[in-house]
Amino acid sequence: MHPLLTRDPVSGEEMIVTRLECPASGITIEGRFELGWIGRLTREQLDFVELLVKYRGNIQKLAAEMNVAYNTARGRLDDIVMALGGPPEHEARPDRRVVLDRLASKEISVEEAMRLLKG
Repeated sequence: MHPLLTRDPVSGEEMIVTRLECPASGITIEGRFELGWIGRLTREQLDFVELLVKYRGNIQKLAAEMNVAYNTARGRLDDIVMALGGPPEHEARPDRRVVLDRLASKEISVEEAMRLLKG
């Protein structure tokens, strides 16, 4: 099986499910089904959420597992919160260290880092 695609690789828009099948019973259901909150996240963000649950919300352990700085992990969590429609943790300029950690891990471009640092 392939991993669930939540975003259209061409347009970046949210995908829908049109067919559900149970291999054990052979039952197939066709229609238009939303993915719900899962559809608003990228594959990488879903992987992050899986680790977050695995470590019971302990971001420090999650960061160690991912081999990234704690602030980078917090930044990724903030991105997920915003993708789900939640407010950013702080509306003011982001923490300088978080931006620099994300830049160092090549999570964001130099241009994006400059934009974030300027506010």
